Amino acid sequence: MRSSLRLKLIFTFIIISLAGTFLTSWIVRFSNERAFDDLLGEKEQTEFVNNVLAYYESTGSWEGVNQRNNDQHGSRSGNGSSRKSLPFALVDVNGRILIQNRQHKLDGTVSAAMLDDGIPLEVDGTLIGIVLQDDQPQHRDPAEEAFIAETNRALWIGAGGATAVAVVLAIFMSRTLTRPLQELSHATRQMAQGNLQQTVPVRTQDELGELATTFNQMSAELDRANQIRRQMTADIAHDLRTPLTVLSGYLEVMEDGTLPPTPTRLALMQQEVKTLQRLVTDLRTLSLADTGELTLQKEPTAISNLLVQVHDAFAHQSAQQAISLVVNVDATLPTISVDPARIRQVLSNLVGNALRYTPANGEITLSSTPSASGGLQITVSDTGSGIPEADLPHVFNRFYRGDRSRQTEQGESGLGLAIAKSLVVAHDGTIEVTSRQGAGTTFTIFLGE
Repeated sequence: MRSSLRLKLIFTFIIISLAGTFLTSWIVRFSNERAFDDLLGEKEQTEFVNNVLAYYESTGSWEGVNQRNNDQHGSRSGNGSSRKSLPFALVDVNGRILIQNRQHKLDGTVSAAMLDDGIPLEVDGTLIGIVLQDDQPQHRDPAEEAFIAETNRALWIGAGGATAVAVVLAIFMSRTLTRPLQELSHATRQMAQGNLQQTVPVRTQDELGELATTFNQMSAELDRANQIRRQMTADIAHDLRTPLTVLSGYLEVMEDGTLPPTPTRLALMQQEVKTLQRLVTDLRTLSLADTGELTLQKEPTAISNLLVQVHDAFAHQSAQQAISLVVNVDATLPTISVDPARIRQVLSNLVGNALRYTPANGEITLSSTPSASGGLQITVSDTGSGIPEADLPHVFNRFYRGDRSRQTEQGESGLGLAIAKSLVVAHDGTIEVTSRQGAGTTFTIFLGE
C-alpha cells in the first residue's frame, strides 16, 4: 500500500512534537526537582544556623546543643514536617564535632582543611564554631515527595495536552502543505490525458505559491502552443489543398482528353507548383530558425545598397498599382555585418506585405538611420488601412488570420512576417510594428545593437 505524503508529514510532525515535548518535560522536571532541593537545603541551612546561634547567645556555650537539636528535630520529624536526618554538623573552633550528621559523627574531630569549607559562626566578631554539610544525596520527607509528585503529574498532563494539540496542528499543517501538491498532481494527470488548459489556485506566497504560478503559466503556454499548432496544421493543409486541387483537376481532365494541355494551362499548373515550392521553402526556413540551424553568411554590408535593391525589385509592381515606392537613406551610414540575402528577404517580405494592403495613390517608404544605441534602424512604412490594435501582438504569428494583413492570397504562403521576424532574431536583432487604422503601418528593424 502506497503511503501518502500527508501521512508521512503527519507522522513526522507527531514524532518531532513528541520528542520535543518529552525532552522538554524531562528537562523541566529535572530542573524543578533540583531547584526544589536547593531551596529546601538553603532553608534548612538557614534554620540550623539561626537555631544554633540563638542557643549559643542564650547559653553562652555549646553545652547541651546536641540534645537541644535532637529535641527540635525529633518533634518536627514526628509531624512529618522535616527530613529524617539533617545534613548539617556543628563543629567548635577546635574541630570537635558537637552535632553530628551522616558524614561526621559526634565527638569526633575534623581536619583544618575541612573547616575551611564550612560556614563560620560568629558572635560579636568572634568565631564560635563552624557548620559543615555532607555531600551525600538528600532524602525528602513524605510531604515533599507528595509535592514533587503533584508537580510532575501536572507537568505530564501539560505534556499530554501539548501532544494532543501537536497532533491536531500536524493534521492541519499537513493538509495545508499537501493540498496545493494534490491540486498540482490532479492538474498534471489531466494534462497527461490531453487536457492542457489547466489552472490551479495560488493559495500562498511561498515556494508552493510560486510553483502553482509557474505551473499555470506553463499550462497556459502549452495550451496556446497547442492551439497554434492545430491552427498551423489546418492552415498548412488549406494552403496545400488549393494548389493540389487545381493541379489534380487539370491532370484529370487532360488525362481523359477533355481538355488539351495548352501552354496557358501548363503555365497555370506551373504557377501552382511554384506556390507549393514557396510554401515548403518558407516552412523549412522557419524550421531551421526555430532549431538554431539557420546558416547566415555574414559580411560587411551597406544597408543603403540593400534598400535600393529592394526598391528596384518592386518598382515595376508598385508602378502598376499606382503606389509610390520611396527610399530615404543616409549615404554616410556605416556598413554592418549581416547576411545580405537574408536581410533582403526580410525587406522583400515587408514591402510585399505593404503593397498588398496599400491602396492606389498610397506611398511606401524604406529608410535607414543610426539608432540611439549605436546600431542601425531600418523602417518600412506605408499609408495603407492599418492593423487593428488588438491584432498587433499577433501579426508575427504563423498563419495568423486576425487581420487583413495576414490573409493569404494567391501565391502567398502566409508566413512572410513570421519569417521576417525569425531572420531578424537570427541576426540578434529585433523587429517591431506600430499601426493605426486608416493611417498606415510601420515595421522597424534594429540591427547591430
